[in-house]
Amino acid sequence: MRRKRSAGAIIGIAVGAGALIAVTIGAATAAAAVYFARKVVTPPDKREEDVRITRVDLAAEEITLIGSDETRMRGRYGLWFDHDTGHARLGDVIEDGEREVRRSIESVDFGRLDRSTRGRINGWYHLGPWELDAPYENVVIETDRGPAPAWLIRAADVSARWVIQVHGRGAKRPECLRAVPPSREAGWNSLLISYRNDGEAPESEDRRYGLGGTEWADVVAATRFAVEHGAEEIVLMGWSMGGSITLQAVLRSAEVRASLVGVMLDSPAIDWTDILRFQGQLYRMPPELGDLVAGVLGGPLGSGLTGIAAPIDVEELDPIARADEFDVPMLLMHSVDDGFVPIDGSRRFAAARPDLIDFEEFEGARHTKLWNHDPERWTGLVKGWLDRRSETVAQLGDEAQIAG
Repeated sequence: MRRKRSAGAIIGIAVGAGALIAVTIGAATAAAAVYFARKVVTPPDKREEDVRITRVDLAAEEITLIGSDETRMRGRYGLWFDHDTGHARLGDVIEDGEREVRRSIESVDFGRLDRSTRGRINGWYHLGPWELDAPYENVVIETDRGPAPAWLIRAADVSARWVIQVHGRGAKRPECLRAVPPSREAGWNSLLISYRNDGEAPESEDRRYGLGGTEWADVVAATRFAVEHGAEEIVLMGWSMGGSITLQAVLRSAEVRASLVGVMLDSPAIDWTDILRFQGQLYRMPPELGDLVAGVLGGPLGSGLTGIAAPIDVEELDPIARADEFDVPMLLMHSVDDGFVPIDGSRRFAAARPDLIDFEEFEGARHTKLWNHDPERWTGLVKGWLDRRSETVAQLGDEAQIAG
Protein backbone atom coordinates (compact mmCIF):
# COMPACT_ATOMS: atom_id res chain seq x y z
CA MET A 1 0.00 0.00 0.00
CA ARG A 2 1.28 3.44 -0.93
CA ARG A 3 1.92 5.58 2.15
CA LYS A 4 1.51 9.36 2.09
CA ARG A 5 4.10 11.54 3.74
CA SER A 6 2.94 14.27 6.08
CA ALA A 7 4.04 17.87 5.68
CA GLY A 8 6.40 17.32 8.63
CA ALA A 9 8.00 14.36 6.92
CA ILE A 10 8.44 16.35 3.73
CA ILE A 11 10.16 19.13 5.62
CA GLY A 12 12.43 16.58 7.27
CA ILE A 13 13.41 15.20 3.88
CA ALA A 14 14.09 18.69 2.60
CA VAL A 15 16.41 19.57 5.45
CA GLY A 16 18.33 16.31 4.99
CA ALA A 17 18.49 15.76 1.24
CA GLY A 18 18.44 19.46 0.44
CA ALA A 19 21.37 20.34 2.67
CA LEU A 20 23.37 21.80 -0.20
CA ILE A 21 20.55 24.21 -0.97
CA ALA A 22 20.10 25.02 2.69
CA VAL A 23 23.72 26.16 3.01
CA THR A 24 23.01 29.17 0.81
CA ILE A 25 19.34 29.97 1.40
CA GLY A 26 18.59 28.53 4.82
CA ALA A 27 16.90 25.35 5.97
CA ALA A 28 13.47 26.91 6.46
CA THR A 29 13.33 28.35 2.94
CA ALA A 30 14.66 25.10 1.46
CA ALA A 31 11.99 23.15 3.31
CA ALA A 32 9.30 25.51 2.09
CA ALA A 33 10.53 25.21 -1.51
CA VAL A 34 10.37 21.42 -1.36
CA TYR A 35 6.96 21.49 0.29
CA PHE A 36 5.51 23.72 -2.44
CA ALA A 37 7.28 21.77 -5.21
CA ARG A 38 5.71 18.56 -3.96
CA LYS A 39 2.33 20.24 -3.61
CA VAL A 40 2.24 21.57 -7.17
CA VAL A 41 2.90 18.15 -8.74
CA THR A 42 0.71 16.08 -6.41
CA PRO A 43 -2.92 15.65 -7.49
CA PRO A 44 -5.17 16.80 -4.63
CA ASP A 45 -7.15 14.07 -2.91
CA LYS A 46 -9.44 16.62 -1.28
CA ARG A 47 -10.26 20.28 -1.80
CA GLU A 48 -10.22 23.00 0.83
CA GLU A 49 -13.66 24.24 1.90
CA ASP A 50 -12.70 27.90 2.11
CA VAL A 51 -16.21 29.39 1.99
CA ARG A 52 -18.00 29.87 5.29
CA ILE A 53 -21.80 29.57 5.24
CA THR A 54 -23.60 31.61 7.92
CA ARG A 55 -27.27 31.23 6.90
CA VAL A 56 -29.36 29.19 4.48
CA ASP A 57 -32.99 30.08 3.76
CA LEU A 58 -34.33 27.42 1.42
CA ALA A 59 -37.83 28.92 1.41
CA ALA A 60 -36.49 32.27 0.20
CA GLU A 61 -33.87 30.52 -1.97
CA GLU A 62 -31.05 32.56 -0.43
CA ILE A 63 -27.70 31.81 1.17
CA THR A 64 -25.45 34.08 3.24
CA LEU A 65 -21.67 33.67 3.08
CA ILE A 66 -18.74 35.37 4.75
CA GLY A 67 -17.47 38.02 2.33
CA SER A 68 -14.38 37.27 0.22
CA ASP A 69 -13.13 37.73 -3.33
CA GLU A 70 -14.69 34.37 -4.21
CA THR A 71 -18.10 34.87 -2.57
CA ARG A 72 -18.45 38.38 -4.06
CA MET A 73 -18.00 37.21 -7.66
CA ARG A 74 -20.83 38.18 -9.98
CA GLY A 75 -22.56 35.43 -11.93
CA ARG A 76 -23.62 31.81 -11.42
CA TYR A 77 -21.47 29.12 -9.78
CA GLY A 78 -21.44 25.64 -8.32
CA LEU A 79 -21.11 25.20 -4.56
CA TRP A 80 -19.73 21.95 -3.19
CA PHE A 81 -20.25 21.31 0.50
CA ASP A 82 -19.93 18.56 3.13
CA HIS A 83 -16.61 17.39 1.67
CA ASP A 84 -18.05 17.18 -1.86
CA THR A 85 -21.02 15.00 -0.83
CA GLY A 86 -23.40 17.91 -1.47
CA HIS A 87 -23.83 20.29 -4.41
CA ALA A 88 -25.87 23.42 -5.02
CA ARG A 89 -25.97 26.08 -7.71
CA LEU A 90 -25.73 29.72 -6.72
CA GLY A 91 -27.10 32.69 -8.59
CA ASP A 92 -25.89 36.26 -8.51
CA VAL A 93 -25.21 38.47 -5.50
CA ILE A 94 -28.34 39.91 -3.89
CA GLU A 95 -26.65 41.98 -1.20
CA ASP A 96 -22.95 42.66 -0.66
CA GLY A 97 -22.40 43.78 2.92
CA GLU A 98 -19.25 44.76 4.74
CA ARG A 99 -18.84 41.31 6.32
CA GLU A 100 -21.34 39.03 4.59
CA VAL A 101 -22.63 38.37 1.07
CA ARG A 102 -26.16 37.22 0.30
CA ARG A 103 -26.69 35.25 -2.92
CA SER A 104 -29.61 33.49 -4.57
CA ILE A 105 -29.84 29.69 -4.62
CA GLU A 106 -30.82 28.34 -8.02
CA SER A 107 -30.92 24.68 -6.98
CA VAL A 108 -29.78 22.16 -4.39
CA ASP A 109 -28.83 19.11 -6.41
CA PHE A 110 -28.00 16.78 -3.53
CA GLY A 111 -27.01 16.98 0.13
CA ARG A 112 -28.31 19.04 3.07
CA LEU A 113 -27.23 22.59 2.37
CA ASP A 114 -29.32 23.85 5.29
CA ARG A 115 -27.08 21.91 7.69
CA SER A 116 -23.74 22.94 6.18
CA THR A 117 -21.35 25.55 7.51
CA ARG A 118 -18.55 25.38 4.93
CA GLY A 119 -18.13 24.75 1.22
CA ARG A 120 -16.18 25.73 -1.87
CA ILE A 121 -17.20 27.60 -4.99
CA ASN A 122 -16.15 26.55 -8.47
CA GLY A 123 -16.97 27.35 -12.06
CA TRP A 124 -18.43 23.97 -12.97
CA TYR A 125 -22.00 25.12 -13.21
CA HIS A 126 -22.92 21.92 -15.09
CA LEU A 127 -22.34 18.52 -13.53
CA GLY A 128 -22.49 16.49 -16.73
CA PRO A 129 -23.41 16.58 -20.44
CA TRP A 130 -26.89 15.25 -19.65
CA GLU A 131 -27.74 18.81 -18.52
CA LEU A 132 -27.03 20.40 -21.91
CA ASP A 133 -30.10 19.17 -23.79
CA ALA A 134 -27.95 17.53 -26.46
CA PRO A 135 -27.19 13.86 -27.20
CA TYR A 136 -23.85 12.67 -25.87
CA GLU A 137 -21.76 9.52 -25.93
CA ASN A 138 -19.50 7.98 -23.31
CA VAL A 139 -16.39 6.98 -25.25
CA VAL A 140 -12.98 5.56 -24.40
CA ILE A 141 -9.67 6.88 -25.70
CA GLU A 142 -6.75 4.45 -25.79
CA THR A 143 -3.69 6.15 -24.29
CA ASP A 144 -0.25 4.74 -23.57
CA ARG A 145 -1.38 4.45 -19.93
CA GLY A 146 -4.58 2.57 -20.80
CA PRO A 147 -8.21 3.46 -21.60
CA ALA A 148 -9.28 6.98 -20.60
CA PRO A 149 -12.96 8.02 -20.46
CA ALA A 150 -14.25 10.95 -22.50
CA TRP A 151 -17.53 12.57 -23.49
CA LEU A 152 -18.39 13.11 -27.15
CA ILE A 153 -21.12 15.66 -27.87
CA ARG A 154 -21.78 15.99 -31.56
CA ALA A 155 -23.00 19.05 -33.45
CA ALA A 156 -26.63 19.07 -34.52
CA ASP A 157 -25.59 18.38 -38.12
CA VAL A 158 -22.91 15.95 -39.29
CA SER A 159 -19.56 17.69 -38.94
CA ALA A 160 -15.88 16.90 -39.48
CA ARG A 161 -14.92 19.78 -37.18
CA TRP A 162 -13.96 18.85 -33.61
CA VAL A 163 -13.04 20.80 -30.49
CA ILE A 164 -10.97 18.74 -28.03
CA GLN A 165 -11.37 20.08 -24.48
CA VAL A 166 -8.53 19.75 -21.92
CA HIS A 167 -9.45 20.61 -18.32
CA GLY A 168 -7.16 22.10 -15.70
CA ARG A 169 -5.21 20.98 -12.64
CA GLY A 170 -7.36 19.45 -9.92
CA ALA A 171 -10.41 19.60 -12.20
CA LYS A 172 -12.29 17.07 -14.31
CA ARG A 173 -14.25 17.00 -17.55
CA PRO A 174 -17.28 19.00 -16.26
CA GLU A 175 -15.06 22.11 -16.17
CA CYS A 176 -15.19 22.21 -19.97
CA LEU A 177 -18.95 21.83 -20.42
CA ARG A 178 -19.43 25.60 -20.58
CA ALA A 179 -17.78 25.60 -24.01
CA VAL A 180 -20.04 22.93 -25.50
CA PRO A 181 -23.15 25.03 -26.36
CA PRO A 182 -21.29 27.73 -28.35
CA SER A 183 -19.14 25.06 -30.04
CA ARG A 184 -22.20 23.05 -30.98
CA GLU A 185 -24.02 26.15 -32.22
CA ALA A 186 -21.03 26.92 -34.44
CA GLY A 187 -21.24 23.40 -35.92
CA TRP A 188 -18.35 21.75 -34.05
CA ASN A 189 -18.32 18.40 -32.24
CA SER A 190 -16.90 18.48 -28.70
CA LEU A 191 -14.64 15.81 -27.20
CA LEU A 192 -14.09 16.32 -23.45
CA ILE A 193 -11.13 14.20 -22.39
CA SER A 194 -9.55 12.94 -19.20
CA TYR A 195 -5.79 12.64 -18.77
CA ARG A 196 -3.30 10.89 -16.53
CA ASN A 197 -3.61 11.49 -12.77
CA ASP A 198 -6.84 13.50 -12.99
CA GLY A 199 -8.81 10.90 -11.03
CA GLU A 200 -10.56 9.44 -14.09
CA ALA A 201 -7.85 8.44 -16.57
CA PRO A 202 -5.16 5.85 -15.74
CA GLU A 203 -2.37 7.07 -13.47
CA SER A 204 1.23 7.49 -14.47
CA GLU A 205 3.82 5.41 -12.66
CA ASP A 206 4.83 8.28 -10.39
CA ARG A 207 1.24 9.51 -9.91
CA ARG A 208 2.41 13.09 -10.28
CA TYR A 209 1.52 15.96 -12.60
CA GLY A 210 4.05 16.85 -15.26
CA LEU A 211 2.67 20.43 -15.62
CA GLY A 212 2.05 19.68 -19.29
CA GLY A 213 5.35 17.89 -19.88
CA THR A 214 3.82 14.41 -19.67
CA GLU A 215 0.07 14.91 -20.10
CA TRP A 216 0.44 16.17 -23.68
CA ALA A 217 0.70 12.53 -24.82
CA ASP A 218 -2.95 12.01 -23.83
CA VAL A 219 -3.96 14.91 -26.09
CA VAL A 220 -2.15 13.15 -28.94
CA ALA A 221 -4.22 10.04 -28.21
CA ALA A 222 -7.40 12.14 -28.20
CA THR A 223 -6.45 13.68 -31.54
CA ARG A 224 -5.88 10.22 -32.98
CA PHE A 225 -9.31 9.14 -31.71
CA ALA A 226 -10.96 12.18 -33.29
CA VAL A 227 -9.29 11.60 -36.68
CA GLU A 228 -10.24 7.91 -36.62
CA HIS A 229 -13.85 8.99 -36.03
CA GLY A 230 -14.04 11.46 -38.88
CA ALA A 231 -12.34 14.65 -37.68
CA GLU A 232 -10.69 16.68 -40.44
CA GLU A 233 -10.32 20.01 -38.66
CA ILE A 234 -9.42 20.13 -34.97
CA VAL A 235 -9.29 22.93 -32.43
CA LEU A 236 -7.70 22.27 -29.05
CA MET A 237 -9.05 24.14 -26.04
CA GLY A 238 -7.14 24.19 -22.74
CA TRP A 239 -8.22 25.52 -19.36
CA SER A 240 -5.59 26.58 -16.78
CA MET A 241 -2.96 23.77 -16.68
CA GLY A 242 -4.90 22.31 -19.61
CA GLY A 243 -3.58 25.30 -21.54
CA SER A 244 -0.02 24.25 -20.82
CA ILE A 245 -0.87 20.67 -21.80
CA THR A 246 -2.47 21.86 -25.03
CA LEU A 247 0.45 24.04 -26.06
CA GLN A 248 2.95 21.26 -25.33
CA ALA A 249 0.93 18.88 -27.51
CA VAL A 250 1.11 21.40 -30.37
CA LEU A 251 4.85 21.93 -29.95
CA ARG A 252 5.78 18.27 -29.51
CA SER A 253 3.48 16.33 -31.84
CA ALA A 254 3.40 16.41 -35.64
CA GLU A 255 0.33 14.17 -35.41
CA VAL A 256 -1.55 16.90 -33.54
CA ARG A 257 -0.40 19.63 -35.94
CA ALA A 258 -1.52 17.64 -38.99
CA SER A 259 -5.22 18.27 -38.31
CA LEU A 260 -4.96 21.38 -36.13
CA VAL A 261 -6.67 24.56 -37.31
CA GLY A 262 -6.70 26.55 -34.05
CA VAL A 263 -6.26 26.75 -30.28
CA MET A 264 -8.47 28.29 -27.59
CA LEU A 265 -7.14 29.02 -24.10
CA ASP A 266 -9.04 29.98 -20.95
CA SER A 267 -6.93 31.31 -18.04
CA PRO A 268 -3.93 29.27 -19.27
CA ALA A 269 -0.80 28.37 -17.32
CA ILE A 270 1.82 29.96 -19.58
CA ASP A 271 4.82 30.85 -17.38
CA TRP A 272 5.27 28.31 -14.58
CA THR A 273 8.05 30.23 -12.84
CA ASP A 274 5.81 33.29 -12.71
CA ILE A 275 2.93 31.18 -11.41
CA LEU A 276 5.11 29.65 -8.70
CA ARG A 277 6.30 33.09 -7.60
CA PHE A 278 2.73 34.32 -7.44
CA GLN A 279 1.56 31.30 -5.46
CA GLY A 280 4.38 31.74 -2.96
CA GLN A 281 3.36 35.35 -2.39
CA LEU A 282 -0.17 34.23 -1.61
CA TYR A 283 1.31 32.28 1.30
CA ARG A 284 3.43 35.28 2.35
CA MET A 285 6.65 33.56 1.31
CA PRO A 286 9.80 35.33 0.02
CA PRO A 287 9.63 36.46 -3.66
CA GLU A 288 12.48 34.12 -4.59
CA LEU A 289 10.51 31.05 -3.49
CA GLY A 290 9.06 30.50 -6.96
CA ASP A 291 12.51 30.28 -8.51
CA LEU A 292 13.62 27.89 -5.76
CA VAL A 293 10.57 25.67 -6.35
CA ALA A 294 11.38 25.61 -10.06
CA GLY A 295 14.95 24.66 -9.13
CA VAL A 296 13.73 21.78 -6.97
CA LEU A 297 11.48 20.46 -9.75
CA GLY A 298 14.23 20.59 -12.32
CA GLY A 299 17.18 19.66 -10.12
CA PRO A 300 18.90 16.32 -9.52
CA LEU A 301 17.21 15.93 -6.13
CA GLY A 302 13.76 16.69 -7.51
CA SER A 303 12.69 13.10 -7.98
CA GLY A 304 13.51 12.03 -4.45
CA LEU A 305 12.04 15.15 -2.88
CA THR A 306 8.78 15.37 -4.84
CA GLY A 307 8.14 11.87 -6.17
CA ILE A 308 8.28 12.86 -9.85
CA ALA A 309 9.73 10.22 -12.16
CA ALA A 310 11.93 12.71 -14.00
CA PRO A 311 12.97 16.34 -13.44
CA ILE A 312 10.61 19.03 -14.76
CA ASP A 313 12.41 21.90 -16.43
CA VAL A 314 9.80 24.65 -16.30
CA GLU A 315 11.77 26.76 -18.78
CA GLU A 316 11.29 24.02 -21.38
CA LEU A 317 7.52 24.36 -20.83
CA ASP A 318 7.58 28.07 -21.70
CA PRO A 319 5.65 28.60 -24.97
CA ILE A 320 6.76 32.23 -25.16
CA ALA A 321 10.34 31.15 -25.81
CA ARG A 322 9.06 29.03 -28.73
CA ALA A 323 6.35 31.40 -29.92
CA ASP A 324 7.76 31.45 -33.47
CA GLU A 325 6.98 27.72 -33.79
CA PHE A 326 3.20 28.19 -33.65
CA ASP A 327 1.36 28.58 -36.94
CA VAL A 328 -2.37 28.38 -36.15
CA PRO A 329 -4.73 31.11 -34.89
CA MET A 330 -5.49 31.25 -31.17
CA LEU A 331 -8.16 32.73 -28.93
CA LEU A 332 -6.67 33.58 -25.52
CA MET A 333 -8.93 34.73 -22.65
CA HIS A 334 -7.74 35.73 -19.18
CA SER A 335 -8.91 37.92 -16.31
CA VAL A 336 -6.73 40.67 -14.87
CA ASP A 337 -7.81 39.60 -11.38
CA ASP A 338 -7.44 35.86 -11.91
CA GLY A 339 -6.23 35.31 -8.35
CA PHE A 340 -4.45 32.02 -9.10
CA VAL A 341 -2.62 32.22 -12.44
CA PRO A 342 -1.36 35.76 -13.10
CA ILE A 343 -2.31 37.29 -16.44
CA ASP A 344 1.27 38.46 -17.18
CA GLY A 345 2.23 35.23 -18.97
CA SER A 346 -0.80 35.45 -21.26
CA ARG A 347 0.00 39.08 -22.05
CA ARG A 348 3.59 38.23 -22.99
CA PHE A 349 2.48 35.27 -25.11
CA ALA A 350 -0.08 37.42 -26.95
CA ALA A 351 2.52 40.14 -27.49
CA ALA A 352 4.96 37.58 -28.91
CA ARG A 353 2.48 36.52 -31.64
CA PRO A 354 -0.04 39.30 -32.28
CA ASP A 355 -0.43 37.95 -35.82
CA LEU A 356 -1.92 34.71 -34.49
CA ILE A 357 -3.39 35.43 -31.05
CA ASP A 358 -6.70 37.16 -30.40
CA PHE A 359 -6.24 38.25 -26.79
CA GLU A 360 -9.32 39.07 -24.71
CA GLU A 361 -8.88 40.48 -21.22
CA PHE A 362 -11.67 40.18 -18.66
CA GLU A 363 -12.01 42.19 -15.47
CA GLY A 364 -13.79 41.08 -12.31
CA ALA A 365 -13.60 37.36 -13.08
CA ARG A 366 -11.53 34.83 -11.19
CA HIS A 367 -9.54 31.81 -12.39
CA THR A 368 -11.37 29.86 -15.16
CA LYS A 369 -14.59 31.66 -14.17
CA LEU A 370 -14.84 33.98 -17.16
CA TRP A 371 -18.03 32.30 -18.41
CA ASN A 372 -19.60 32.53 -14.97
CA HIS A 373 -18.78 36.22 -14.67
CA ASP A 374 -19.85 37.29 -18.17
CA PRO A 375 -21.48 34.37 -20.02
CA GLU A 376 -22.80 36.50 -22.89
CA ARG A 377 -19.39 37.92 -23.78
CA TRP A 378 -17.50 34.65 -23.24
CA THR A 379 -19.97 32.57 -25.25
CA GLY A 380 -19.97 35.15 -28.04
CA LEU A 381 -16.18 35.11 -28.22
CA VAL A 382 -15.99 31.32 -28.46
CA LYS A 383 -18.77 30.98 -31.04
CA GLY A 384 -17.57 33.93 -33.11
CA TRP A 385 -14.00 32.69 -33.19
CA LEU A 386 -15.08 29.16 -34.20
CA ASP A 387 -17.35 30.60 -36.90
CA ARG A 388 -14.39 32.51 -38.32
CA ARG A 389 -12.23 29.39 -38.25
CA SER A 390 -14.90 27.50 -40.20
CA GLU A 391 -15.11 30.27 -42.79
CA THR A 392 -11.34 30.58 -43.13
CA VAL A 393 -10.75 26.85 -43.49
CA ALA A 394 -13.56 26.58 -46.04
CA GLN A 395 -12.10 29.48 -48.01
CA LEU A 396 -8.65 27.89 -47.99
CA GLY A 397 -10.19 24.65 -49.21
CA ASP A 398 -11.92 26.43 -52.10
CA GLU A 399 -8.69 28.18 -53.07
CA ALA A 400 -6.81 24.88 -52.99
CA GLN A 401 -9.42 23.29 -55.28
CA ILE A 402 -9.15 26.16 -57.76
CA ALA A 403 -5.34 25.98 -57.71
CA GLY A 404 -5.51 22.23 -58.23
